[in-house]
Amino acid sequence: MPSNVIMPQMGESIFEGTITKWLKKVGDPVKRDEPLFEISTDKVDSEIPAPASGFLSEIRVNEGETAQINTIVGVISEATAPLSRESAKAETAPTTRLQAPQPLRQAAIEPARSGLQAPSTVPRTVRSSPLVKRIAREEDVDLAQLQGTGLGGRITKKDILSHLSGRLNTGAPSGLHTEAAERSATAVEVVPMSAMRKSIAEHMMASRRTSAHVTTVFEVDLTRIVNIKTQHAQEYLRQEGHKLSYMPFFIKTVAGALKEFPVVNASVSGTDIVYRKEINIGVAVALDWGLIVPVVKHADEKSFLGIAKTASSLAERARQKKLVPEDVQGGTFTITNPGVFGSLFGTPIINQPQVAILCIGAITKRPIVINDAIAIRSMAYLTLTFDHRLIDGAVADPFMSSLKNKLEQWDEPLF
Repeated sequence: MPSNVIMPQMGESIFEGTITKWLKKVGDPVKRDEPLFEISTDKVDSEIPAPASGFLSEIRVNEGETAQINTIVGVISEATAPLSRESAKAETAPTTRLQAPQPLRQAAIEPARSGLQAPSTVPRTVRSSPLVKRIAREEDVDLAQLQGTGLGGRITKKDILSHLSGRLNTGAPSGLHTEAAERSATAVEVVPMSAMRKSIAEHMMASRRTSAHVTTVFEVDLTRIVNIKTQHAQEYLRQEGHKLSYMPFFIKTVAGALKEFPVVNASVSGTDIVYRKEINIGVAVALDWGLIVPVVKHADEKSFLGIAKTASSLAERARQKKLVPEDVQGGTFTITNPGVFGSLFGTPIINQPQVAILCIGAITKRPIVINDAIAIRSMAYLTLTFDHRLIDGAVADPFMSSLKNKLEQWDEPLF
């Protein structure tokens, strides 16, 4: 009996996913729980395992296409002689996954039969995800005027982005057509943004419109941290099976500083301040296809070793596309580390709805004056970008001073 491959729901507020890559072709053998395809949602990229063993006989949703949750995206057949790719393609070419279910179509014609008011003038309930509603609010779009292509008429992210694209094109000057024609004649390659890159772009622009971004810069002597890491590197590798990084030192000290300054761990809701009891620190992980921020939950309650294990596991699963939505949700503060690429310092954009983000610059040896003598020390610039709607320099700078002191006078056990 054939097994349907379903678009999974990767979180309570997620109603659609984009298939970024099929790991099997039509006709290929498939084993149960073997990675079958990759999806990208508003929250996370993931590999989806096969629900059964057999042969991939149909692909109904192609790479780059977006489908609603619970949509059949493919079929696995138990037959020993799978369908040919040509016949499968012919069978699956007509798609109806975006059409309204039969009951809805029937309901649409009932008013005409009964002489009731036309559907176009009857107020309807708008069905959409929180992300779509947020985009509509920010872009001043009336969702009631959009025709949803999702299940039951739900307005998808693709629907509203198409609407915004059409609105932009309608108001564009005619010169754009000439520019496009000239561009097509030159040696360029135009490719669409990935689902993750589009999501990043949306979140970054929304953050810039929401928060009053201000940045403060501190120079920190990390010589003690560098020496401790060097001293315990081999023991840690032998005991834990992976290298010791600097990130756990920063997560541990940030968690302590956030307990001292809870407003830095808060968020803004209208004219209210939401103080968060949990300290959940997100750590930006650079991937070949984008950027993701898995979260170390309850960082203030973990030991150094617990933080190190959690952070390493999250980073590894992010690179392997093994994260689940819960891994990237609930963050109250974010750390980004462009210093690994050589950046001295940066002014990152706040990860909404948080109110601050810490940026770690490259750790470099520099001559420093200590007690009127020149010494070579391992130094780094730390920058805090904060939301001036809630945090003033009178809070941000003492927070950074506390962080600086904790790092320079590190006394936490590693094991």
